[in-house]
Formats: sequence, structure tokens, C-alpha cells
Amino acid sequence: MTQIFRLYRDAYAGLSPATWWLSLVMLVNRSGTMVIPFMTLYMTTKLGYSIAQAGWVMALFGAGAVCGGLIGGKLIDRLGFHFIQIATLFGGGILFIILGQMKSYPMICLFAFILSLINDMFRPANSAAIAHYSKEANRTRSFSLNRLAINLGWAMGGALGGFIASKDYELLFWIDGFTNMSAALLLYFALSPSRTKAVAPKPAGIKPLNIQSAYKDKPYMVFIVMTILFAFSFFQLFTTLPVYYRQELHLTESFIGLTMALNGILIASLEMVLIHKLEGRRHILQYIMIGVLMIAVSFMMFNVFPGAEWLALASMLFMTFGEMFAMPFMNTYWVTRTVTENRGQYAGLFTVAWSIAQVLGPGTGAQIADRFGFEVLWWLIGGILVVSAFGYKWLERKN
Repeated sequence: MTQIFRLYRDAYAGLSPATWWLSLVMLVNRSGTMVIPFMTLYMTTKLGYSIAQAGWVMALFGAGAVCGGLIGGKLIDRLGFHFIQIATLFGGGILFIILGQMKSYPMICLFAFILSLINDMFRPANSAAIAHYSKEANRTRSFSLNRLAINLGWAMGGALGGFIASKDYELLFWIDGFTNMSAALLLYFALSPSRTKAVAPKPAGIKPLNIQSAYKDKPYMVFIVMTILFAFSFFQLFTTLPVYYRQELHLTESFIGLTMALNGILIASLEMVLIHKLEGRRHILQYIMIGVLMIAVSFMMFNVFPGAEWLALASMLFMTFGEMFAMPFMNTYWVTRTVTENRGQYAGLFTVAWSIAQVLGPGTGAQIADRFGFEVLWWLIGGILVVSAFGYKWLERKN
């Protein structure tokens, strides 16, 4: 027990106070994330719009996220990540409340896009802040701590949001708005630039490229394409995979819920320790490649092995450990290619990659499964992930 305690203590030790504050800000922000998960239900059951109309609104959320990532990346390098974080958190909070008052379809569409644009400008600013306040030796753990806060916040927000939605959907918008603004106030008072300094302004590791624009960094643009392919596939975890569990494996809703919860439980309990053991021992792109290949196996094993409950659990184990290998080190990779003056552009492009995949992945996967069956979908997703993994391997050789 003493060794286990020491292992966990070491996994969380050495992170800067600013990193902990940023993760607490993220936890407060994400614990109020209730509108997006329930937006489709709100529009169809409360406002009486069709599923197709609700789908277009969700697409506008995705389009706003893409624009927000691009614009946010540009503004960070001009105005600084601290101002952008506070402005977008506070502005997003106000817009959540305004969106809850909108009842006409055109106005809902308009404010959904504007809200998403403002809200998603926060993500690259937050990533740039983590890079600013972390050391090269613990940067991946710093991003992992932030991921832990996101996962805990999503779990809390989703659980509480379901209860609140059963009582009053409009309360979701008020809570989401006030948690955003609370996070902005916490950030303003806890991490004022006048009281905090960069831990490692110029990150070590891979030699930063002295370029003016991330768009001229060809290896990084390849990395972005590979990340879109990866994220496109990974988002099937939250969309088509639960449907497959129910329709093809005939699992009960309660077992599906437990299987999905296993992902978050393992990440919360093991990721920081795993990163602590891995960080600095191999090239970060090797870890990304291993993780992506593990996720490819997690999807393709449905077409290879028989079973139901045990197969779902085995697949989720491969999926989760693949996620823990790949995703924290993806953040580290883009940071190591930056200098202070262009970090916002790199962070913005990384955010955009995930936003594009979030727009395309769920709908495309559902269409393929509906027209050609899940077997074709899993082979296709597995193949895309293998291509992505070898793309990361190619990047390792170029570095």
C-alpha cells in the first residue's frame, strides 16, 4: 500500500500551482455542461421542433466550434491567453442564458452558432495557458490533469443535467451560464498575470521551429490531418458504439451505462500514474501511434471475436488504454513545435481538428452503419485508425 500511495503521490507531484488552478477552472466550467448534451431533447420535446431541425442546430454548434478555434488561435497570439479565457468564459455564460430565452427557430440557430464560436475560443486559450505554466518534464501530466478535470466535470454535469432536465429544461441554460461566469471569476482572481509567471516560457524537447505561422509548418499540418482521422473514428465511442451494443450485442441499458462509465473511471484513476511512468522515456509520437493502434483493435475485434458482455468490456479496455496512450501526448506534440509568439495558432488548429471530426464523425458513422451495417463500419474505422497510426509513425521519422 505504501508503494501504491507513493506512486500516486509522485504522479501528481511537481505540477505548478497555476496548472492546478487551470484544472479547477476547467472542472467548474465543465461541471455546468448541460445544454449541449440535452439540446436535441430540449428542441424536440419542449419546443416541438423536428429531429432534422434539431440536427441542423447541432451542426451549427459544430460549425461555430471550427470558427471559434481558428479565430481564437489568431487572437491568443495578439491579445494573450488570459484575456481570451476570461472574455470567452464570461461571454459564453451570457450567451447560454440568452439562448435559453430564444424560441423561434432562426434565432436559436443564430445564437447556437455565436455561442459555440465564443465558447470554443476558450479551448485553445486554455491549452496555451497550460503550456505556458508547465515544464517540459511534466507537460504531458499537466495536460492529463486538465483532461481529468474535463472528465469529472462532464460526469457531474451530465448526471445533474438529466435530473434538472426532467424538472425544467430552461434551468439548464441558467446553470450552464452561471458556471461559465463563475469559472471566469475564479480565473480572474486566481491567475492574474501580475501574480503568476511562466514556468518554462521556451519549451525544450523537440526543437521549436522559428516560423511565423503554424500553417507553414508542413509536418504539423500532416499531424492535424492525422488527428482529424483519429478523432473522426474516436467519436464513434459516444454515438454509434452504444447503438451497436444495444442492437447487435443485445446488452441492457444498465450494462451499456456501466461499460461506458468504465472508460471514465479508468482514466480518472490510472491516466496520471501511467503518464508519470511513460513521460520522457520514448518519443511522444511512438506513444501516440501505440494508442491509436490499440483503439483500432478495440473496434475491429467486434468483427473477429464472438461474445457480448465480455467482448464489450474487452473492447472498452483496449479503447481506454489506447486513449490514455494517445491523447495526452497529442497535446505535448503541438506544444513542442511552438514558440511563444505562435502558440495560439497551433492550439487553434488542434482545436479545429477535433471540431471538424465532431461535426463529421457521428453523422457519417451512423449513415454507414444504417446503409451497410456495423461490420463494414468497424472495418472502415479500424482501417482509418491504422492509416492515422502510420501517419504518426511517418512524422516520428521526420522529427
